Amino acid sequence: MTLRHRFCRSLVYLAALLLLLEDWLWDVGMRALNRLSAWPPPHRLEAWIRTLCPYAALTLFVLPALRLFPVKLLALWAMARGHALPGLLVIVLARLGGAAAVARIFLLTRPVLLTIAWFAPKEHVLHQLRFTIQVKDRVHLAGLLRNVRRVAGVNRILRERS
Repeated sequence: MTLRHRFCRSLVYLAALLLLLEDWLWDVGMRALNRLSAWPPPHRLEAWIRTLCPYAALTLFVLPALRLFPVKLLALWAMARGHALPGLLVIVLARLGGAAAVARIFLLTRPVLLTIAWFAPKEHVLHQLRFTIQVKDRVHLAGLLRNVRRVAGVNRILRERS
């Protein structure tokens, strides 16, 4: 196995782990936002969001991604100027915060968004794609854990022999 092949294989495992982490953080973020929505001001805001017309709901759904785009560009600029760690931290926090906001807004606006003729079929395809990616990530992660256990077992045997 070449060095390039090992490197690419490692990147696939890392990507699988990151997608699983993001999926887990999505769930954690949703639970936190659910608790926050019990507080009266966010509760009133969510009630208002549920009353929006379809295209206003679509605009609100797209808004977090549009608002975070300049932040991510500034983080990339900081990374290019030699501030790699702060730039990376900003990108990770923007990604996590944006994912939590988009998830909550999607749950609130989904019934209205599904009334848009072109949105419903695309939402179904994206849902199926997300499920497929999750299954593949779990399969990759299981293979990674198997390999880690195999290497750990070989190392243990080598230590016992020496």
